[in-house]
Amino acid sequence: MTAFPRVQKILPLLCAAVGMTGTAATFAQEPGDLSLVLLIGQSNMAGRGKIESTDTEPIPGAFKLDAEDRWVPALDPLHWDKPVAGVGPGREFARALLAARPGSRIGLIPAAVGGTSLSQWQPGGTMYNQALARLRTARKSGKLIAILWHQGESDADSANLASSYAERWTALMKKLREDAEAPDVPILVGELGEYLYTRANGQSPYARTVNEQIASLPSRLDRVAVISSRGLGHRGDQLHFDAASEREFGRRYAEAFLSLSPEWKSSGTP
Repeated sequence: MTAFPRVQKILPLLCAAVGMTGTAATFAQEPGDLSLVLLIGQSNMAGRGKIESTDTEPIPGAFKLDAEDRWVPALDPLHWDKPVAGVGPGREFARALLAARPGSRIGLIPAAVGGTSLSQWQPGGTMYNQALARLRTARKSGKLIAILWHQGESDADSANLASSYAERWTALMKKLREDAEAPDVPILVGELGEYLYTRANGQSPYARTVNEQIASLPSRLDRVAVISSRGLGHRGDQLHFDAASEREFGRRYAEAFLSLSPEWKSSGTP
């Protein structure tokens, strides 16, 4: 994933290029005053759910920052970290926020990378620097309102990594808030899939420990919410959420955001 230094605005030709008409034509406007959402973590944030036709229909008011730092319609896949990128939680999160505040504009910043461990996201590392660079580019068009995080599968194979997850995560997020100049921004953290607890191939033996660590995060850092994965299913590999579960996860992330930022439903700026 490469961050480019210049934001390119959506051109009026975009609609013609992707065949959009009617309501979707609103995406030809240059987006401004966006409410920005940073999507970080590993594959279940990037999305691996099977894409259906509804996932490629524009949501008026929802944009994403693409690989060339252009604001484009927020269609799945939002990410491009791997060729298998698919449906993640981002679009449904944006849809729910737009429903709660009609007329708002959401700018999703995809920066998750499949297969990454928590140590790879530490400040100064490639993943962290790329995400921060993309956020700084996006901030030319709006204000950061939330950070969505889902990661931990890569740390669930080690007892030491799993048991130290909360401490390491808290240090990371304190630094990210500082570097993002957003000390009070809500951080929303999804649990690992409960199906990992009985994974057939014996991998992820400490997934339950990681989830226990995740459960403790709101007590370690202010304005953090944990999103339950209860009842969510996998796509057949006991590792990645299926598309329906990713969409439901996005709605749960939105509920958590609204609990931390009830003012979003008002007319004022969050």
